[in-house]
Order: sequence, then structure tokens, then C-alpha cells
Amino acid sequence: MRVFLAGATGVLGRRLLPRLVAGGHHVVALTRRPEAAAGLAAAGAEPAVADVFDEAALGRAVAAARPEVVVHQLTALPARIDPRRVARDLAPTNRLRDEGTRRLLAAARAAGARRFVAQSIAFVGAPAAPGAPALLDEAEPVWAGHPAFAPVLAAVASLERQVVDEAAAHGDLEGVALRYGFFWGPGTVYAEGGAFRADVLRRRVPVVGGGGGVFSFVHVDDAAEATVLAVEGRATGRLHVVDDAPRPVAAWLPEYAARLGAPRPWRVPRWLGRLGGGPYGVHLLCDQRGASNARAREALGWRPARTAGAPG
Repeated sequence: MRVFLAGATGVLGRRLLPRLVAGGHHVVALTRRPEAAAGLAAAGAEPAVADVFDEAALGRAVAAARPEVVVHQLTALPARIDPRRVARDLAPTNRLRDEGTRRLLAAARAAGARRFVAQSIAFVGAPAAPGAPALLDEAEPVWAGHPAFAPVLAAVASLERQVVDEAAAHGDLEGVALRYGFFWGPGTVYAEGGAFRADVLRRRVPVVGGGGGVFSFVHVDDAAEATVLAVEGRATGRLHVVDDAPRPVAAWLPEYAARLGAPRPWRVPRWLGRLGGGPYGVHLLCDQRGASNARAREALGWRPARTAGAPG
């Protein structure tokens, strides 16, 4: 197939591009940096240089690609995210998920694409209420109840609404939002040179309260494999792309520290964790829920090959 890939130089895009090329697809890879074009060409893609916010240039690039499938993996994440200022640090990515999605969808429609695959995230659900399932499924809406995280949640909701709900209502595109778990593996915050790894080595990440926040991880190579299946398949809607071992912080963080040879994490009360990490940090470490991958396994025929239970 002809595939237009936006976000080919990101953490996931770098694992995804060679898999698409190896699968025999003609990939046109978007970059806004002319100096990145040579690397994309060396990886087997046809580079297209345009800014997603430049409507005319983007429209020309997508039209020239004549894609059957458009893949939206655009993010602008900083190397380190301050949980006390998460809305500020994720503002550029929020814009990509809202306005960038709108512009890329318009270009895809104008170029006659039949399918649109977009990156979303699995950790956007409300904390567990009494009687609620322990793991989130795709039927549960994006949470709107966390003020510190509100702009991020609103941007994710906008992306999913545009890609899944509006596309289904219009009947003109097969839209799928892949809700990835926390990435681990090469290039991530948990790998060599990553910010989270560095903080754990310095004993700066504690177990807060009971450490009940549940993380659903996914290795970047497993995420890339799921994305290829989504590109080649016909599944639509929201899909959780996470591994088989959602675990609370109290279980996986000490294990991760031990793998690094780092000191065992401190244990601190919630009030102290809130001072250091803000309300969003406490939500992540204490209250968030993991996600079920049952629908992705069924709809994509996907099986995560790496389930470590903690980032390696």
C-alpha cells in the first residue's frame, strides 16, 4: 500500500518506518526539518518536507503521496516532563493532537485516503470507583476530571473524536486510535540516557502512599508491530496497545531500580508526594488504572512479545 507517515522520526516512528518498508509498503514520511530528509530516504522512505500547521504545504505533500493510509504519530514531547507543569510541557503535543489532527485529516480526505491511524494514549481514564473494573476498556470515555491534566485530556479527547467518532459519522474514512501504554525500550525515558532512568538512579522517584497507581507498559517494538497490523487491517475505533502485565508502582518501581543497580526507592506519604510531584504526579503514582488489551488482541490479531512487568 501507499502509506503517508507523519511522525517518522519520533520514538515510535523510528521503529515503525523500517517495518512498513520491510512489509513492501511505499512509505512517504513527513518531516518539517529539511536536514532529516536524507535519513528518512536512507531508511527506505520517500521524504516529504512540510509543517503540519502549514495547510497548503501539508495538502500538497499528502496529495503528492496519494496515500491509501495516513498514519499520525506526531508528538513534540520534551526530554523531561515536570509533573507539576504537565500542561505547559505537553502544550505543543496538545496542539498536534487537536489542530494537527484536524489538518492532517483534512489533507487525507482531500487526497482520497481510505484509512487513518492515529497515536493516542491509554492512561487517560478516571481512577477506579467502587465497583468499577480494575482495568480500563475502550468503552470508558477520556476522563475530564483532573484540572492539572485537563488540557492534555481535552487534546486526546479531541483527537479520538475526530479520528473515530466523526470519521464513522461521515463514513468517509476508516479511523482507528491506538491507545498506547507507557513506552519502554530504545529512545524512551526508561532507557539509557532517559530522564526517568536518571531520576531513579539518583533516588528521586519515590513510592508515594501505597504506590497503587497501575502502569500499563508496552515495548516500542510491540507498539510498532501493532501499528503495522492496524495499517494493514480493517479494525476501527479505539484500541489499547499495552502489554499483558499491568502492575502498581509499588511492585514495578523497586524492580526497575534493582535492574539498574539503583538504591531502593524511598516511600513517602501522599502529602509529601504532592509537594514534589503535584496533583498529577500523585494521580500517576497512586490512583491511575491500567488498561486491558483484550480488544486489540482480538481486532488486530496482535500479541505483545515482551511483557517484563517493569521497563527493562
